[in-house]
Amino acid sequence: EMPASIPEADSRHRASAAFSLSFLSLVFSITAFSSSYWCEGTRKVAKPFCKGDTKGDLCIRFNSPEGNNSQAVQYIWETGDDKFVEKRFHAGIWYSCEEMINEDGEKCRSFISLTPASDRGVLWLSIVAELLYVVLLLTGNILMSVEICYYSSVIDGLKINAFSAVVTVLAGLLGMVAHMMYTTVFQMTVNLGPEDWRPHTWDYGWSYGLAWTSFACCMAAAVTTINKYTKTILEFKHKRRKLERSFRIQYKFPDP
Repeated sequence: EMPASIPEADSRHRASAAFSLSFLSLVFSITAFSSSYWCEGTRKVAKPFCKGDTKGDLCIRFNSPEGNNSQAVQYIWETGDDKFVEKRFHAGIWYSCEEMINEDGEKCRSFISLTPASDRGVLWLSIVAELLYVVLLLTGNILMSVEICYYSSVIDGLKINAFSAVVTVLAGLLGMVAHMMYTTVFQMTVNLGPEDWRPHTWDYGWSYGLAWTSFACCMAAAVTTINKYTKTILEFKHKRRKLERSFRIQYKFPDP
């Protein structure tokens, strides 16, 4: 009984590991898809003029009592980088937000509206691919959970295992394509987007890292599932050979 129970326990462990990885991938992908921290950075903008009694380093103060003097204004704008301020921003698939100067909170805009018209189609393809990625991951999770809880037939479990492996591999490929397309669109938007949005410095944020971690977990789940399927098939072939060998021996040397 021990040799039979060990492969079964190993198979259960592999199925649980694949389900755990696939579930993690699903959670990470939904979190990344709904967030706006795929890219973060700063924008360099001119400080606004101080109004009334406003003080601080985030607005321009007139150094002349004659507020309407054009020479004073010209002098202020030519004093260099100290008359600019860096505003932090973060952007995702759906929207881009930047902090307000001298105010609390953020101002958000649709990222789709910021994308150059020539690249909007690629962004929509990226969004559709991300949605399909989530749907396929969810389908793979359901199939893996059914396989774990399904005890009636080994053959049926093997069929479900094969289907979940195919679905998970497809999900991983779609996720990879979607992430790469968004990366391309964002870089094009940085170069060709609106003047009042283009970042001074930027880098990828935690959502972007989470999206690629989701892809890694998805591919690990696919490899584990395929490995389990292959091992089960090999075990079946090995048992069949043993059975055929025993039948052959019985045929050649029948019992008296």
